[in-house]
Amino acid sequence: MQQDMSTTGWRSVLAGSQILFVAFGALVLMPLITGMHPSVALFTAGLGTLIFHFVTQRQVPVFLASSFAFIAPILYSNQTWGLPATLGGLVAAGMVYLLLSLAVHLRGPGFIHRLLPPVVIGPVIMVIGLGLASTAVNMASGKSGDGSLQVMDYSTALLISLASLITTLLVAVYARGLFRLVPIMAGVLVGYTLAWALGEVDFTSVDNAGWLAMPGFVFPEFHLAAILFMIPVSIAPAIEHIGDVMAIGAVTGKDYVRKPGLQRTLLGDGLGTSAAAFFGGPPSTTYSEVTGAVMLTRNFNPLVMIWAAVFAIGLAFIEKFGAVLLGIPLPVMGGILCLLFGSIAVVGINTLIRHQVDLSEARNLCIVSITLVFGIGGMAIGNQTVTLQGISLCGIVAILLNLILPATRPDPAAPTAD
Repeated sequence: MQQDMSTTGWRSVLAGSQILFVAFGALVLMPLITGMHPSVALFTAGLGTLIFHFVTQRQVPVFLASSFAFIAPILYSNQTWGLPATLGGLVAAGMVYLLLSLAVHLRGPGFIHRLLPPVVIGPVIMVIGLGLASTAVNMASGKSGDGSLQVMDYSTALLISLASLITTLLVAVYARGLFRLVPIMAGVLVGYTLAWALGEVDFTSVDNAGWLAMPGFVFPEFHLAAILFMIPVSIAPAIEHIGDVMAIGAVTGKDYVRKPGLQRTLLGDGLGTSAAAFFGGPPSTTYSEVTGAVMLTRNFNPLVMIWAAVFAIGLAFIEKFGAVLLGIPLPVMGGILCLLFGSIAVVGINTLIRHQVDLSEARNLCIVSITLVFGIGGMAIGNQTVTLQGISLCGIVAILLNLILPATRPDPAAPTAD
């Protein structure tokens, strides 16, 4: 009996390392794009996951890590107010989850769906992906994300980025088993290796780094403008969270909306996001890649996710490992992001299709159209002190339009079936 328990324990440990491997590519990609330290992201992903499982009483097999929904807002906020103020805004964004958790506790899960129906969420998710398209293309072309600086020769950068992109595509489409869940990791490895072979990688920083070191934590500062800018951004990932909780429930055959309850999962995710920001890490979200791994391996034990969190925290303190991550060339990330950001936009389109949102109805057409143009076009409302733009603005506009515009009524002049 004791030997069986020991074997089960080792299986959980190995399965935990496997889960981290699946989540790893997207986990470190987000902080590299936004100027955060990947070692800090590893630490806060582990910390957030542990907080989530404490709040949900170890009932839901999910792993929390970097949320791509916040990339564009973080880039803008960093340029406008600096990283510490951005982190303060992210702490506040995590608090929105707490308010949503309280609302679900008081009024039930249906409240969220009435406030944020698919016609609101779909276009907002599309803006998250399409709004970042230029960043992906710039990086794939050897430029900085904003396109202001050419950091690598264009032809060399294009060769590296295409190798990364094609590898990611092939693994995503043709790989089988667990390997199909790690297309980002495969793309990074191939692109990184090619860049090294072409002499575009300098390992001096890796040689100079020690083996063990404290991650480069950055602590938040609280500025009202940054907080007001970041709070609305949390709307889309909150809805993504609900979808992921339902998805993992469908895989395991359990109703997590009822037990431990959506209010607990939202609370855990929100506390994880705020805790991450307190240490200088990116906001967290539940990972669909991990849901795929759970479905493939049929390992539904939440203890596996706890082991994945422990491994992530451990890797955060290996300085050489962090230096290797920081050395990933921009075109490697750019090539992968051409697919990744497009995939995010497709999720938004699929949200409208799956819920059969009728865009021939004037009300729905107005909500989707204005949301897309405001979000992608760069509309900004406010002044130098407080400004709403991008995802923040289009999220609020979509919600307001949904509340203000009347529901479509049947046309009395329309012919009816006998």
